[in-house]
Amino acid sequence: MRRSVARRLSLLAVATALVGAGAAAPPSAVGTAAQPTRTPAQAPVPAKAPVAVGYGGAVSSVDADASAAGIEVLRRGGNAVDAAVATAAALGVTEPYSAGVGGGGYFVHYDAKSRTVHTLDGRETAPGSAGKDLFLEDGKPIPFAEAVTSGLSVGTPGTPATWQSALDAWGTKSLRSLLEPARRLAADGFTVDATFRAQTADNQARFKDFPASAELFLPGGELPVVGSTLKNPDLARTYEELGRKGVGALYHGRLAEDIVRTVNRPPVDPDAERRVRPGRLTLDDLADYRTKRQKATRTTYRGLGVHSMAPSSSGGTTVGEALNILEGTDLSRLSPEEYLHRYIEASRIAFADRGRWVGDPAFEDVPTEGLLSQRYADSRRCLIADDKVLTSPLAPGDPRHPADCASGGRAAPTTYEGESTTHLTTADKWGNVVSYTLTIEQTGGSGITVPGRGFLLNNELTDFSFAPADPAVHDPNLPGPGKRPRSSMSPTIVLDDDRRPLVALGTPGGSTIITTVLQTLTNFLDRGMPLADAIAAPRASQRNQATTELEPALWNSPSRAALERLGHVFKANPEIGAATGIQRLGDGRWLAAAETSRRGGGAAMVVRSAP
Repeated sequence: MRRSVARRLSLLAVATALVGAGAAAPPSAVGTAAQPTRTPAQAPVPAKAPVAVGYGGAVSSVDADASAAGIEVLRRGGNAVDAAVATAAALGVTEPYSAGVGGGGYFVHYDAKSRTVHTLDGRETAPGSAGKDLFLEDGKPIPFAEAVTSGLSVGTPGTPATWQSALDAWGTKSLRSLLEPARRLAADGFTVDATFRAQTADNQARFKDFPASAELFLPGGELPVVGSTLKNPDLARTYEELGRKGVGALYHGRLAEDIVRTVNRPPVDPDAERRVRPGRLTLDDLADYRTKRQKATRTTYRGLGVHSMAPSSSGGTTVGEALNILEGTDLSRLSPEEYLHRYIEASRIAFADRGRWVGDPAFEDVPTEGLLSQRYADSRRCLIADDKVLTSPLAPGDPRHPADCASGGRAAPTTYEGESTTHLTTADKWGNVVSYTLTIEQTGGSGITVPGRGFLLNNELTDFSFAPADPAVHDPNLPGPGKRPRSSMSPTIVLDDDRRPLVALGTPGGSTIITTVLQTLTNFLDRGMPLADAIAAPRASQRNQATTELEPALWNSPSRAALERLGHVFKANPEIGAATGIQRLGDGRWLAAAETSRRGGGAAMVVRSAP
């Protein structure tokens, strides 16, 4: 894609931003929106708007309180990194089932001064005692649901270390000042919405079995009422302690001791019938934790540079490989069914290779460059036929020795990953951008709240393979001491041919993260959709499985029947992902976009709305 095409995308976005937002984003809602009525204990919060255009910087997240925290930092002179940390901390209050200091994530940063992209791997790690048999009993995998709700599933948290590493490298404000909006929010409370209540209901049985979780999330033993105020004074005190002492307080000292005690002796209600296995976390595991600053993945697509996360995440390599496969087809000229067919098949191929080759590179020989090479993508593209569907699951190829249309060995099925993650995107007036995905894995993580500390612990280690799908085939994602489980998180920043940001985006959704980012990018870059429309468009997700998942709008469309005639097999999925993104429009303007309806809709904001 040449520079003129990038400019066309920018102009198109300006002209159609409000139309793209649909009825959910009337003109009065653009930018910082009107204030709803709240209880006296709470500060007013902007209403959610899925699109905003303006100056001075932008923030897009799933939650209005969190986006407002980031905007507050930008207005006080902070940069995109500062705003990302503040937004993430606020999400730990209002989206505690998706993210928080008990989890981890991946941070992608564009530095406007050097026009370069850098990344931080803040993924959780397995305890030093973990072996390949971590989730085996009597030689057999334990039930997945039992593994989730256990101390055994808890990895060493990486989120606080990620915040500090990002601030040390690129930030301008102190952690204490950036935690203050979230501390206030936790102390004063936030308004419960329908999504929060529904997610609490999904976890009600688990939370009841842990007194600290029940006290926090089930006030009076009941589900929180929509419109009520939920406070978290314990988390407010935890944020105050981290701000005063630094994030080292979570990795050393009393807070670290509280975490280890909770993991290894889960505080279960004595009357509960649930079996909750203890974990194996130690103080040394916490003290030894480090983030990894590493080179971003990069692939060229239509003349643009697509930058994302390298392993331990599979996001950058898998999205990149699929884009390279699609590079040889002009997607803009295809019918909707032809486009979906090519997109689905490219996803299937990329996931076949992901399952065989991607794991933690500190433990596995991951051929990252090979997976991202155009030569390898070209050798795999010929597996796609215009008139029929690939076999699924598909066997992987070998990026070390590309051979046209070759696939060898046995297919590695895609394992389940928890879908309750969250993503935020920020930009500032200097042109810096952050794309940051963070998580505690399942909705509600392990279900275990650290008593007196106000946050849930992750169940991230269930992202490991419990056992090899095929004993004869090497599985790069088995547990190991200090190993990071494979992730699908795909925070992405796309640069134009001047190495300036065109768009940044990401999403939650477990392994559907990869397909959501891929589909949103191709909708935006190839299909001519404004960013808000590209995010809102109905999704399909194929992850080298027998069936492709479809959201309702595609399930009920004529496209499904047309694709079924080619051999596609589908199953319905009510909701896939919850993306946010930011686009640079030029002249200091940014367009922030979020979901119109998924997860109750997102919150896009700018510092100063465009006239």
